[in-house]
Amino acid sequence: MRGGTSKGGFFRDDWLPVDVASRDRILMRVIGSPDPYGQQMDGMGGATSSTSKVVIVGASSRGDCDVDYRFGQVAIDKPVLDWSGNCGNLTSAVGPFAIAQGLVDAPRDGIAIVRIWQANISTKIVAHVPMRNDEVVEEGNFELDGVTFPAAEIKIEFLDPGGDSDDARGAMFPTGNAIDVLDVPGVGPIEMTMINAGNPAIFIDAASLGLQGSELQHNVNGDSALLQKVEAIRLHASVRMGLTATAEEATQLRPHTPKLAFVSKPASYVASSGKPIDADTLDINARIFSMGKLHHAMTGTGAVAIAVAGVIPGTVVHRLVPQSKASVRFWHPSGSLEVGAEAPQKDGAWTVTKAFVLVPSSATSR
Repeated sequence: MRGGTSKGGFFRDDWLPVDVASRDRILMRVIGSPDPYGQQMDGMGGATSSTSKVVIVGASSRGDCDVDYRFGQVAIDKPVLDWSGNCGNLTSAVGPFAIAQGLVDAPRDGIAIVRIWQANISTKIVAHVPMRNDEVVEEGNFELDGVTFPAAEIKIEFLDPGGDSDDARGAMFPTGNAIDVLDVPGVGPIEMTMINAGNPAIFIDAASLGLQGSELQHNVNGDSALLQKVEAIRLHASVRMGLTATAEEATQLRPHTPKLAFVSKPASYVASSGKPIDADTLDINARIFSMGKLHHAMTGTGAVAIAVAGVIPGTVVHRLVPQSKASVRFWHPSGSLEVGAEAPQKDGAWTVTKAFVLVPSSATSR
């Protein structure tokens, strides 16, 4: 199924072995990994991080949710299946899948509300799924840059996406700061925001990488020195965020998260689709890396993190966003996306209660 700008294999939990090792071997084989050729020709993966994914959905054990959902990022050339984070794009496909599988009662017509427990990151998500004649609506006019054809619209709300754990690793700012300077071996000091929102994420200024912020995939993914620099920053930020004990552990066990993104002030450019982008129509430029490569659009959880960081004073993102904005419109390599978050301040602390993003219905590629 497709969700937003991602595709993945969807499974009910009762279709798979209980033994985790056996389960993961099956899931990797379905996708076609590990493939030393990097093509996933003998499998359902598409040889990109956006299409090398799996999802497991089952009835929820929680009284406040309908289904439990786990997301796995499958490495293409290595026997690694990373369950450490979420895929915001594929989250939009969970509701339609759950309805089609009879895991959720849905109205014959109108909007089905599907309450999802994201078990990887312990977060509640609410999907608003359009229904017509007792079926999920698949066709529509909603367009998402990075996806060729329009489809029906699904609204995804991430509740309490900013983290509230007493454990620093689960806090919104695991270091306690909206901005830190991390001295990365071989790179030098890098100013960054490290945040838990949708997924663990790292934001830096494009200039820190010697970039303008309007680059496309072909400008970045062929530059091995730049990719190594980005990965070094990500690995050492993972340690600073308390996600891994060492950079080596981050390489082996957490290639999916944390995600690293770079942002800049608005700048005009031509998107990968050929669409001209006018700087006057956006708030910031944003790019994100996924599994060691620049993403062709924007990850869903990256969009959530932008929404959250955009409303919290002091972050790398917030200082670029006009202060009067209730939402953030940003441009990525394929086009634009608008996101928003609610963040009241209580007792001097910022608390994010909700973030939202709109994506086209995922069932169209079923």
